[in-house]
Amino acid sequence: MPETFKNFIGGQWVNARSGATFENRNPADTDEVVGLFAKSDRDDTREAIAAAAAAQPAWASMPAPKRGEVLYRAANLLEARADQVAREMTREEGKTLPEARGEVGRAINILRYVGGEGARLGGQHMPSERDRVFIQTRRRPLGVVGLITPWNFPIAIPAWKTAPALIAGNAVVLKPSDLAPLCALRMVEALDEAGVTKGAINLVTGPGSKVGAEIVENPAVKAISFTGSEATGSGIAVEAAKRRARVQLEMGGKNPTIVLADAQIPDAVNVVVNAAFFSTGQRCTATSRVIVEEPIVERFTAALVERTRALKVGNGLEAGIEIGPSIDDKQLATVLEYVGVGQTEGARVACGGARLSDAAHSRGYFSSPAVLTDVVPSMRVAQEEIFGPVLAVLPAGSLDHAVEIANGIRYGLSAAICTTSLTSAYEFINRIEAGLVMVNLPSAGVEYHVPFGGSKQSSLGMREQGPVAVDFYSEIQTAYLKY
Repeated sequence: MPETFKNFIGGQWVNARSGATFENRNPADTDEVVGLFAKSDRDDTREAIAAAAAAQPAWASMPAPKRGEVLYRAANLLEARADQVAREMTREEGKTLPEARGEVGRAINILRYVGGEGARLGGQHMPSERDRVFIQTRRRPLGVVGLITPWNFPIAIPAWKTAPALIAGNAVVLKPSDLAPLCALRMVEALDEAGVTKGAINLVTGPGSKVGAEIVENPAVKAISFTGSEATGSGIAVEAAKRRARVQLEMGGKNPTIVLADAQIPDAVNVVVNAAFFSTGQRCTATSRVIVEEPIVERFTAALVERTRALKVGNGLEAGIEIGPSIDDKQLATVLEYVGVGQTEGARVACGGARLSDAAHSRGYFSSPAVLTDVVPSMRVAQEEIFGPVLAVLPAGSLDHAVEIANGIRYGLSAAICTTSLTSAYEFINRIEAGLVMVNLPSAGVEYHVPFGGSKQSSLGMREQGPVAVDFYSEIQTAYLKY
């Protein structure tokens, strides 16, 4: 019998008021039910928001360095359970166990890093133009903040939103994705045990149409941080604007990697394969377009196809597996549909792009990673986010041409280049329209202690992570004192 998991509201683990639950199944083995979770509605969410509002003043009154100590303790608790949480992540989300372990480690690092920010939440002292007047600034919390997180990084993204919100003195209502809620729940368990004020951290599971909508529309929620689809993010921005709530949106990308003729082809292939196919391509920073300078396009593509065909697809708990399943049947159908769309538009499937349904893959949402060639920039497969293991190869006549192609989309999250020329690298950095830029590194390889965010239609609002993360979750107060 699968375990039943509850909401966390006001410092207590409680069922949804209706008593309803929903299943979370293993995408690599759909016979396994990972757990049953509370199927909450607006009433449950309002209860969590009210609990957060009641607890926030007490949490904010705790000195910021002491709040940081709570985050340190939570990191230690999570570290002691890291292997368990990583295995649960692989079971609920499908990524390989090494990737899951890396993500849990990242969440631990985020909690520790942001915990240290508690001792650095200072303001500024500035001179006045008036005699004997002293001016200083300080950060103040916003109050209650709502966090809506996706399934593809089921503990790292909840951590990088929750930790800065808490360190700034806010109370949190967290809604994780219904497709992978367990890891966020484990983080909340650790924060509660570490000593967060009862009610200052709340977790509510359930459909976005009810839980998410209440978070966005409730006037007690002063800010909403969301990571997910562009369509949902745009809707949140419109609703939040009606009551002038603060919003922070991360909404995906169509990220390019440029490979110039002077690049080391084996290294470039490794960079592109990592960025395009690891985590089953289910990363907003994944490379989905590789733009290759024409003198090497044939050699590079041949090496890329050879490496892609060798990738091992399967259950991420098994040793040696490199690619896991799509998160669910809908995402798998989207991946396969886009491969068909590419063929209809004139692209050629150089490898992959098929449903895997043999005995080893029969109970999961598996497909072989696909490389599409003969792609031109106007094709849908070169313009639209697929969020799966599908990579389009586009030729370019020069660096200028490659940058033109790379920038010719509405997204601007992450971009990479492979080159041995320092001049070309800096030309790329200066001209690419992206918030995250990599040179000779995968487009998806970001670190926890530096800002994260994109441009154009990829992002809206202040940056996440790093020393600027608390900016979104606080406001500046300026005080004038005459002595």
